[in-house]
Amino acid sequence: MKKLFFHFVLVMMVALVGCSDGEAESQELVLTLDWFQNANHAGIYEAVDKGFFADEGLDVTVEPPADPTAILSLVASGDSDFGMFYQPDLMQARNAGVPVVAVAGVVQRPLNSMMSLQSSGIDRPGKLSGKKVGYPGIPWNEAMLATMLEADGLSRDDVELVDVGFALSQALLAGTVDAVVGAYWTHELIVMENEGHDANVILPDEWGVPTYYELVLVASEKTVRDRPELVEKFVKAFSKGYERALSDPQGSIDTLLRMNPDAEIDEAVDRAGVELIVPLWQAENQPFGSLVPERWTSFSDWMKSRDLIDQSVDPSSAYETSFTGQ
Repeated sequence: MKKLFFHFVLVMMVALVGCSDGEAESQELVLTLDWFQNANHAGIYEAVDKGFFADEGLDVTVEPPADPTAILSLVASGDSDFGMFYQPDLMQARNAGVPVVAVAGVVQRPLNSMMSLQSSGIDRPGKLSGKKVGYPGIPWNEAMLATMLEADGLSRDDVELVDVGFALSQALLAGTVDAVVGAYWTHELIVMENEGHDANVILPDEWGVPTYYELVLVASEKTVRDRPELVEKFVKAFSKGYERALSDPQGSIDTLLRMNPDAEIDEAVDRAGVELIVPLWQAENQPFGSLVPERWTSFSDWMKSRDLIDQSVDPSSAYETSFTGQ
């Protein structure tokens, strides 16, 4: 009888341990992208494909957003565990009371830019007097434009702003506008060049707008507070994926394409785009994913000066550096 009891206890212990290991190996998480799959996400798919998430006991589903404007709300509510989004929008979300924080920096400087066709001769903000400027209807992009104009001797009143939605390059090529803001120089620029149109790129952080993180990894305050070990594991695997992509950019695009056979990915654009993006994934003298406090402070100060966020918003509460080895 004692032998049977001992055998029962042993079997139960093995079962419990096995169950515990199984749970650790298959902890299901959702990461919501900021947009459709593209070169900026290559490191994520490397982390999934190469088993870096699995090595940490994480089963990660990567999803493009059904509604790009709802990503931070999904993360805050727990419907998505992690998300990819933009520093300016994160600051505005926190201003509105959405409890999300950045846990890793991905793209270390702006991709958002002002663009014009080279044939127009517009190669700086000061040449836009009396011109039409297209934008995607995003208020902070208008503030970016105003700052760039002021840095070159003009004002917002010197141009006509036209809401063209996200058809930025189309509006520019059609002659509907003379320049656009809100266009990514790692995407729209390549699209136009592939169609035979040369464009000028005018960068906001060269014309008065403080540099900022174009793309960050975000989690909810609750997750960071209650499950820091989970965030640490996720960021570790996430970072390894990007380090893999850094070492083999074109190989990472192979992975992106192979893992998204049904997605509408423009291979020519993303193969060229990843070469432009790779230098921006790397923080100077910092590990991948670094978040520099001064950058949050300076950009927050600029947003406050433009009435984009309240004076009471604390930029230091918008990010957490402990997960990136800083």
